[in-house]
Amino acid sequence: MQKCDVAIVGAGPYGLSAAAHLRAANGLDVHVFGEPMSFWERHMPKGMLLRSPLAGSHLSDPSRSLTLQAYEAASGNQITAPLPLHRFTDYGRWFQSQAVPDLDARKVDRVENNGQGFHLTLEDGETWKAGRVVIAAGIMPFAWQPPEFRHLPFSLASHACMHCDLSHLAGKKVAVIGAGQSALESAALLNELSAEVEVLARAPFIRWLWRRKWFHTFKPVARLLYAPPDVGQAGLSHLVARPNLFRRMPREWQNRLGKRAIRPAGAGWLNPRCAPLRIRNETSVVSAVVRGDQVELRLSDGSHRHVDHVLLATGYRVDIARYPFLTKRILEAIWRTDGYPHLDDGFESSVPGLHFLGAPAAWSFGPLMRFVAGAGFASHALTRGILRKNEFKR
Repeated sequence: MQKCDVAIVGAGPYGLSAAAHLRAANGLDVHVFGEPMSFWERHMPKGMLLRSPLAGSHLSDPSRSLTLQAYEAASGNQITAPLPLHRFTDYGRWFQSQAVPDLDARKVDRVENNGQGFHLTLEDGETWKAGRVVIAAGIMPFAWQPPEFRHLPFSLASHACMHCDLSHLAGKKVAVIGAGQSALESAALLNELSAEVEVLARAPFIRWLWRRKWFHTFKPVARLLYAPPDVGQAGLSHLVARPNLFRRMPREWQNRLGKRAIRPAGAGWLNPRCAPLRIRNETSVVSAVVRGDQVELRLSDGSHRHVDHVLLATGYRVDIARYPFLTKRILEAIWRTDGYPHLDDGFESSVPGLHFLGAPAAWSFGPLMRFVAGAGFASHALTRGILRKNEFKR
């Protein structure tokens, strides 16, 4: 059986950043499992641009030497804003080659806890023993499909994360469900592929970020209103960017402000590309019925649509029970609220030695954990917490 001090499950921005920080700590043997940047490469559409600003798109290493600018200098690939998806994934792979060159691309099939550490079983049957496990496995298992669409075959309805290329829907009649960046950008990409697109949104109107651009670009004002990650509205952005402060607020405030910070919205630069689209607000789908090779949608206003495909840009609902590698025994021992684990200041759950990063940490640390920008804070806090507890054991 192979052994390590810390096993990291997942090789996206959070897993790679955590590895970079933990490996810089003396005496820790850290092993990372998973294909690097796989969610971004396989489950985001070709041609996508990142909504986050460049300041919120860096992966994190302790010396801050593996930034987007360092990648640009090393690769010769120009960094532009908004950042193209393919450039971001290439940056992530470059970061991995520098920080975790010995990454193990195999998938973890099972994580078990025997009270004296953890056993990990890999997809090929090999087993590893680890003193601690860090779960940074992303949001793919949390893709939310509203119940009215679950009976439809994949050929007629699918979640937006199931497509890395939308060209197979070129020329088709497509209904896009949602009002956020994923819905709006997917609809714009489909329109540019000559698909006939209609966006159906429950929201009364589409929210656009950066409506007053100079609030973000005029530095004396921007610094007062927005923290660099630019997550949340003016003022609230500074609170979101300070997770240790956010987590100390009353739970009622956290819930209300957390929802406000991540309510559906589209990037300001996307607005002109959405101008040709048909967008129907205050509309929901009441039923979806297969009619030959199409879907008939009955809408809340009583009207009907016949479409070739329904693209569900309906977001993600965290529930760590959806991670297939966590055993029932471990899940029963984790304190949870609405699918989120309760985490201490070192991102450790109620199962000693088991940590969670990324979106599952949002209940404990706020909405910044749903964005790449949270990787730096999470990696610092995780490393500090592990070193403190290891020192205590000695």
